[in-house]
Amino acid sequence: MDRGEIIIYQTPDGATNLDVRLEDETIWLTQAQMVMLFDRDQSVISKHISNIFKEGELEKKSVYAKFAYTATDGKSYGVEHYNLDVIISVGYRVKSKRGTQFRIWANKVLKEYIVKGYVINQRAQVEQLEDLKQTVKLLSNVLNTQSRTEEKDTMKKVVVNLINRNN
Repeated sequence: MDRGEIIIYQTPDGATNLDVRLEDETIWLTQAQMVMLFDRDQSVISKHISNIFKEGELEKKSVYAKFAYTATDGKSYGVEHYNLDVIISVGYRVKSKRGTQFRIWANKVLKEYIVKGYVINQRAQVEQLEDLKQTVKLLSNVLNTQSRTEEKDTMKKVVVNLINRNN
């Protein structure tokens, strides 16, 4: 992901387009963008964000940032943004048609990642098991060779001892 990359998000119903800031491997939205995303008033979004921090669900310092924007007047302003963790938390709290669409989408994506993660993990375990089998087979061969060599050495010692006693 490129630092500060902007991507465009469109709601499933096509009614809303958002320029989404992608930075530090997460998505960042302003409260105004969340208002558009979830189709709720600013006061509702603000209240949910406040409760998320008040209830200890998330720590503000790790999910909040101010990004500088240059306005049409040429001045630079710090604009508050919230990362994907806050967006998801608000999405699960807000009651609206768009909130429901968001929850359906989030659940679908989460299920896909869990299933894909399970399949990938399962494949990795099968590969690890095959690697383990090969390692055990190799060690077994080495030990058998080593045992035969030790047996030969022991037999040589016995024969040499017998020869030496008889001389």
